[in-house]
Amino acid sequence: MIKDKNILQTAKDTILIEAAAIKHLAELVNEDFEKAVMTIYESEGRVIVTGIGKSANIAAKIVATMNSTGTPAVFMHAADAIHGDLGNIQQNDVVICISKSGNTPEIKVLLPLIKNYGNKIIAITGNDDSFLGEHADYTLSCFVEKEACPNNLAPTTSTTAQLVIGDALAICLLNLKDFSSKDFAKYHPGGTLGRKLYLRVNELAANNEAPKVEKHAPVKDVIVEISKKRLGTTAVVENDRIIGIITDGDIRRMLEKTADISSLEAKDIMSADPISVSADTMAVNALDIMQKNNITQILVTEHGKYSGVVHFHDLLKEGII
Repeated sequence: MIKDKNILQTAKDTILIEAAAIKHLAELVNEDFEKAVMTIYESEGRVIVTGIGKSANIAAKIVATMNSTGTPAVFMHAADAIHGDLGNIQQNDVVICISKSGNTPEIKVLLPLIKNYGNKIIAITGNDDSFLGEHADYTLSCFVEKEACPNNLAPTTSTTAQLVIGDALAICLLNLKDFSSKDFAKYHPGGTLGRKLYLRVNELAANNEAPKVEKHAPVKDVIVEISKKRLGTTAVVENDRIIGIITDGDIRRMLEKTADISSLEAKDIMSADPISVSADTMAVNALDIMQKNNITQILVTEHGKYSGVVHFHDLLKEGII
């Protein structure tokens, strides 16, 4: 294997070049950006995002980000648009055109056609004086001094800048819409992210047995209950309300202190007023409580009464951790 000592330096240089370009973007944000955001926000239609080449790839990503944050968006490839896909554009839609040069042939053909429909056009371009920059209603500059490519040819820094402008648009719109984590969950029901946003502790507790003993239960019965239910703990209840908890750790500590357990009852070794959560608590919030209190199980209540246990392993299994 040939080791090139310049690899790490090249990687660092690439990151620093792009980071500097992104930092400079903040200086380019102007009133056109604010007007573009408000135009999208006040529109009754969708956002159509289009581009050619690498800009088309960025357009597709911006569409995905907007759709997931509450702004309906559609990707339209600029080349396909002039061969039939213009039908995607509806009366109230806002069109975002992305192009580094702003002078590509497809963009020059496309813009007048969109103008004929009367739709507002937002340009994301590295050349404000281009055909796109001059004919758009609002121009968002993503100018970069150079690409990270040593030949200054391959779209690298420029596409990163386009992506960041798209993210800025999406987040501004998210804030205007007061888009919450609950709203976000509606668009992300699947996978680990969806589980974090939707899963509640009652769903986890329902998969476990609910170990419990009365406060006067002999310690032998406590040990049997903990062993039988395989959760490493049991609730101590009175009239179905939690008054304490006993873990397998409590059992071990008890046995270290005394050999005669015949007279001991659950109330003698339990920890009173244990931490618990209500059945409708989000699983991710329950995890936070467990981590802050350094515990591996947490008791669950429903309408004030004991209903079950959630174990750290349950959260791990569901990908919450």
